[in-house]
Amino acid sequence: MITRKPIFTDRLSGWHLLAATALAALGVAVTWDAWVEIYQFAWRDEEAQHIIIVPFVAAAMVWVRRMRFRHCRPSGTIIGPIGVVLGWLLSTYGFNHGHTVFYHLGSLLVVLGCFFSVLGKNALFRFFPAVAVLAFIVPIPGQIRAAIAVPLEHWTARIAQTLLDVMGVPTELSGNLLTINGIDVTIIEACNGMRMVFPLFLIAYAFCFGLPLRQSVRFLLLAASPLTAIVCNVIRTLPIIWLYGYSSGKVARTLHDYAGWLMLPIAFLLLLGLIRILEWTLLPVKRYTLASQ
Repeated sequence: MITRKPIFTDRLSGWHLLAATALAALGVAVTWDAWVEIYQFAWRDEEAQHIIIVPFVAAAMVWVRRMRFRHCRPSGTIIGPIGVVLGWLLSTYGFNHGHTVFYHLGSLLVVLGCFFSVLGKNALFRFFPAVAVLAFIVPIPGQIRAAIAVPLEHWTARIAQTLLDVMGVPTELSGNLLTINGIDVTIIEACNGMRMVFPLFLIAYAFCFGLPLRQSVRFLLLAASPLTAIVCNVIRTLPIIWLYGYSSGKVARTLHDYAGWLMLPIAFLLLLGLIRILEWTLLPVKRYTLASQ
């Protein structure tokens, strides 16, 4: 007996993805000015350059969960228009009242609403980690960045000064100002901690939701991401401070400009090492295979 594959199916297909992408592109076109601003933030503001890697993290989250497409049905599509309306209202409010974060966030919701107007709620819930990480496309307000950067720089300065003393490099610390070989170096100048926080959090996020880990382990790793940021920041800061004090300031500035991105694989290795330690202690870490996530 010969059976034929049905032409129509109640599951998601390539045509659904194509239609959703086209509708999302229309949403981007409608909110184009907001996306231009976001691009300018990512390109010109060094403390917002983590925006560049957000789409890649989201794509990785979708890829490791690609087997979930076979379980998705294009139902509950009303959630899309609701998102579009809420996003438009939020974007309009932010634009009219000068709240840039609401303006950008609302534009993001409009695009996501257009996308899930085709795919429906099942795709949203099954791929929620990939959707949630897109919130980091929205540039962080200055007040929030300062609230995070100031204590991070403080602890980085104290730890760096302690380690330099242990290594036999005499330094003096006054606030965030380190004096080495008679040269004053501020932690802001040597290494702005804020530039590390969100890229490293994105790496931790991708690591946690890219592996089939237990929820408790995921929360533990995400909670440890600030500590990972401090460790990586100190690793980056120590040679920069030494170069400012004993070598060429030009070399130090060059290292300062490029060393931040080198910390991303180091952060990944630190998280991988933490997983290995948990497995070595026989603690339950994983709960399922990637194919059935």
